[in-house]
Amino acid sequence: MAKPSIPKGTRDFSPGELKKRNYIFNTIKEVYERFGYQQIETPSMELLSTLMGKYGEEGDRLIFKILKRGEKLNSALSLSGDLEKNSETKLSEEALRYDLTVPFARYVVMHQNEITFPFKRYQIQPVWRADRPQKGRYREFYQCDADVIGSNSLLNEIELIQMIAEVFGNLRVPVCIKLNNRKLLEGIAEVIGERDKMIDITIAIDKLDKIGLDQVNAELLERGLSASAIAALQPFLHLKGNFAEKMNVLKASMQQSEIGKKGIEEIEFIFNQLDSLDFSKMHASAGIELELDLSLARGLNYYTGAILEVKAKEVEFGSICGGGRYDDLTGIFGLKNVSGVGISFGVDRIYDVMEQSGKSFETAKEKPRVMIVNFGGEEMTMCQKYTHQLRNAGIRAEYYPDASKLKKQLDYADKNEIKYVIFAGSEEIANGRVKVKTMNSDQAEQHLSIEEFIHQIHP
Repeated sequence: MAKPSIPKGTRDFSPGELKKRNYIFNTIKEVYERFGYQQIETPSMELLSTLMGKYGEEGDRLIFKILKRGEKLNSALSLSGDLEKNSETKLSEEALRYDLTVPFARYVVMHQNEITFPFKRYQIQPVWRADRPQKGRYREFYQCDADVIGSNSLLNEIELIQMIAEVFGNLRVPVCIKLNNRKLLEGIAEVIGERDKMIDITIAIDKLDKIGLDQVNAELLERGLSASAIAALQPFLHLKGNFAEKMNVLKASMQQSEIGKKGIEEIEFIFNQLDSLDFSKMHASAGIELELDLSLARGLNYYTGAILEVKAKEVEFGSICGGGRYDDLTGIFGLKNVSGVGISFGVDRIYDVMEQSGKSFETAKEKPRVMIVNFGGEEMTMCQKYTHQLRNAGIRAEYYPDASKLKKQLDYADKNEIKYVIFAGSEEIANGRVKVKTMNSDQAEQHLSIEEFIHQIHP
């Protein structure tokens, strides 16, 4: 009798291990819901045509294709001729999902008439990759995604970074959040005279941690970059100093690149807003750091703006969270000009990091729900502080990312069953009060300090 086994790159989880994993799932889910995200699920299988061509040449090779069955398979085999050449079109029409982002884009297009934009969704499901199994790299693993789609606002990037800090702070896992921007990378490619090689550059430098700088440079040469361009790229990959010092070097280098200057503008906005919210001080005790890393590329082709990855500080490991901005991923399915941004936590890697560093596993709880209206202008920073204050008190709170018409914001709150809406305009802020509307209720609007409101709904 054959000894039972499982495929390489997969794992069994016993009850004790599942309790630990569920603690991680619940911690992430609690933060997602506290920030106003709603859960969806999509099928494990997608049409092959949905997935292929969305991840770049490296990613496309790792998609698990599903063979046709029965007579369809026999018919395809008899007609295939050159098996390799025709395998995709004749032998397979479906595949296991590679990630949750492309299926989400497909979901948005198919359900666009049911969705209230901006749509804030989270999804916790397994994905599959035909990768070579090794430490921290599995063929079947869970992703925990959160995305905002239908909004161009960089406040979404700021919120996602806050969510990352909240999750790892709650898990007591010190991390470094590395941030970059694809527009900056495109600007660098333009500055070194190889803008048409942008994808080749990102694919190569995305392997920097895995294969080292010498092999990255060798691959760039194989991909057709000139020796002088590769030499000109090196100072960007080795850029040191604090954020301001890196920005000074980039601004001097990007004088002739409009796309590069746009990337600098976006990065500066994110860092400056987080600085105004005392992000670094707030999370310093948990060992959470944020840094600009120009060697961060994220090899997936659909990213167009901010990109980020998270590395554990106590254990040598690969990325345990990543994400970025994609401006028109839904466009490939027919819905144009719908920008989105998202993150994904790798639970299996986080589990391994926590096990190796001896972290304890506890439990998490669900909390209530509030939305703060976005009036734009000078009120923006204070409203973000109010939002953070509510979340710190254990209340599920979100700040509407765009300064849209009030009716649109209230419709969003109503359709998403948000009970309390807070108005904090310049007058309210000056008086140290906010106006509180209880949705779908005859209760009169209240004028309270944010502390009084917190005590009233969550004593």
